[in-house]
Amino acid sequence: MKNNEPIKIHIIVGSTRQNRFSKKPAQWIYEEAKKRKGLRVELLDLRNYPLPFFDELASPTYLKGKYSNVVAKKWVKKIAEADGYIIVTPEYNHGYPAVLKNAMDYPYFEWNKKAVGFVSYGSVAGVRAVEQLRQVTIELQMAPIRTSIHIPWQLYLEATNKKGTDSLSPFAALKNQTELFLDQLTWWTEALKTAREEDKK
Repeated sequence: MKNNEPIKIHIIVGSTRQNRFSKKPAQWIYEEAKKRKGLRVELLDLRNYPLPFFDELASPTYLKGKYSNVVAKKWVKKIAEADGYIIVTPEYNHGYPAVLKNAMDYPYFEWNKKAVGFVSYGSVAGVRAVEQLRQVTIELQMAPIRTSIHIPWQLYLEATNKKGTDSLSPFAALKNQTELFLDQLTWWTEALKTAREEDKK
């Protein structure tokens, strides 16, 4: 990392529904990522960015940052700050939530040439939702890492039935997978950040 500058990772909570589970795995992966030297991590909750369904006059590739909606401007600016991302998503009907797709559709250039990893849960541990997200992120010129974290149903039940900080304890069973996940995300995020900086010269 240039001048020991930390790389910035945003963790996106991909569900906004009532009584959602996604805050638990998001908080857990946030705590794990914070332990990594050289990472600066921030949680982004889509509830704090109540975006309307995309209704701008043109696609983001032509808007040049001139969004009509104040929340959209705030969201796109926040996405631009990060070097890489972790998206936490449930699986709804073989796919990921509409609110997440909408949030991904607002930025474009701000996503480009950045790494992304996925944490999922739900039916078949959210595998099908992540497969769809891989296609979308590639179209956004992102680099999805190979390893994802898919939370098994048993861990979902254990985390759901616990309260407070103890609700994160079942995720300890995913330690080895989490280490590999964060290794890959860090490597790709740093490599792409270096490449982007070289492009600016």
